[in-house]
Amino acid sequence: MRNQRNEVALLERPQTTGTKWPSEADLRWPPLSRVHKLLIASTAAFYLAVVLAVLTSSRLVALDWWVMMFKPYEHWPAFEQFLNVYVIAGQRGPSSIVVGVWLAWRCLRLRSWRPLLVMGVALVLLNMSVGAVKIGMGRLGPHYAHVAGSNELFLGGGIFPSGHTANAVVTWGIVAYCAVGHRRLGAFLAGFMGISVGLTTLYLGTHWVSDVLAGWAAGALVLLGLPLFEPVIESADARLRAAWALRLGPFGWFRKGTDPAWAPGHSGQRTPAKGSVTGPSKGSAKGSATVSAKGPALPIPSPASASGATRSASVGGATALPRAARGAAGRPANKGPRLIG
Repeated sequence: MRNQRNEVALLERPQTTGTKWPSEADLRWPPLSRVHKLLIASTAAFYLAVVLAVLTSSRLVALDWWVMMFKPYEHWPAFEQFLNVYVIAGQRGPSSIVVGVWLAWRCLRLRSWRPLLVMGVALVLLNMSVGAVKIGMGRLGPHYAHVAGSNELFLGGGIFPSGHTANAVVTWGIVAYCAVGHRRLGAFLAGFMGISVGLTTLYLGTHWVSDVLAGWAAGALVLLGLPLFEPVIESADARLRAAWALRLGPFGWFRKGTDPAWAPGHSGQRTPAKGSVTGPSKGSAKGSATVSAKGPALPIPSPASASGATRSASVGGATALPRAARGAAGRPANKGPRLIG
């Protein structure tokens, strides 16, 4: 009985060619592999170790002061002008615009909002995690340090962890996350941008070494945590595509073989207008056409069907040739098998 009810429910369900709504199983957190869990745990442990090292004024703070007093921009002044411009690649605004244009192009190709949704979720996670630590630590930058050798914490600053570094890791890491066919190239680009922007801030003296280390860890944690938000991204993508299609948006028109009525809840059946003529479709009889008027639809035989069509019609369990085909073929109407009913 249960199987029969399920079959009836499937038959009565309106058939659509559009996006399927995600089920409850799809909205659950996806299982992570052991390697993925190990990467998250090790990155979080490294992040916590850097925070504790700064809080306790350990040797890492001494390294911060040594690099700051070394002043790399004075030893290699030829690179300063170029790196002052290059560090913009780690700023959230310019980098988000550049990557956002590429993600919008990916949305058009995939006919999906998923790439832009991934970027939105990643930036929200980045702002929440990095922003909270910045406010909590209140560390001053190298150019505003007061006492040599101190960790410069809880003084109203916002330099720890490095926002430029974390943003470079996340923003350019999204390129690798969404570049399905070029993952290796995207991963190389993300790694290069994250490392180079972090080292650039050290050269310019705008961040401590510990700031950059914490920025790398914070950005990596955001990228590693993105798969946990895939159910939310998929659900939002399905709803946005449905809403866009109902408003006759381009995503509805670009779908092959469908029209903007592909959204969930539509029956998928088109009602022909009065007096319209519908041509033959694939899999139908050769040369057949249908005229739709106020009355019932009438089949119109074509010369191809009149020259010996063998299409059969089943009426009441019996099979016979239609009258139109017999008459068009030149047979007498009173010969041959008769239609039952």
